[in-house]
Amino acid sequence: MRRRSAFAAATLALAGTALAQPPQRLRIGFAVGYAPFSEVGSDGQLQGFEIDLARALCERLQLQCLPVILDFDGLIPALQSRKIDAIMASMAITIEREQVIAFTSPYYYSPARMIAARDSRLNVSPSGLRGKRIGVERGTVHERFLGSVFKDSQIVRYGTQDQVFLDLKSGRLDAALADAAIAEFGFLNKPDGRGFGFIGPDFREPQYFGKGIGIGLRQADAAGLGRHLDEALAALRGSGALKALNDRYFGIDLVSPPH
Repeated sequence: MRRRSAFAAATLALAGTALAQPPQRLRIGFAVGYAPFSEVGSDGQLQGFEIDLARALCERLQLQCLPVILDFDGLIPALQSRKIDAIMASMAITIEREQVIAFTSPYYYSPARMIAARDSRLNVSPSGLRGKRIGVERGTVHERFLGSVFKDSQIVRYGTQDQVFLDLKSGRLDAALADAAIAEFGFLNKPDGRGFGFIGPDFREPQYFGKGIGIGLRQADAAGLGRHLDEALAALRGSGALKALNDRYFGIDLVSPPH
């Protein structure tokens, strides 16, 4: 019941005359628990970088946008079954995903990192983490990377990223793998993250982590809705509005393409 009321209170409705190509109502799938990207605040309202970016895009396109809260691994099935029209959930643009859905151009970039207790002295390598319990959110590129590279580790899968961090804090995990920005701003910079930090290198392998984070769409909508969203993203980037949103939430630049 609380989720239902939070959903209603968090509606991104923005009235206006819709453009000819995009639908008048756009249902956007979010996976909450990714502070400061998307989360339900103490007031029951959706908040975060991706929430504000969705509002800005909807305002520019004169669309009524409605949030749909789902677990991450349910987003693509919901898109394909037409329960939602777009995905904004820190979803990496990968070759595998591009075989089943379309994406806009990237709106932010961030590597994957391992997180563990600062005094753990873990060696971040397949042999160094043999037998160790590594937590990861189910359905993510991070899960696929762990399954392919860290085959001898015990991979523990969770429905949400918050559940991963909770078990890491409680000592039920030796380490976790997550998007670096989500880990830093959603865990390490909070009281629960005291005593924890990044260990090992950045992971940016394109065969796993793709070309950046984009808005997921049905392939049939790429030429219409996708083009309009790309034009709106380009306009927000060109006006400085995208960078201003970045600076509101982050102390580092996540929206400029890496060199």
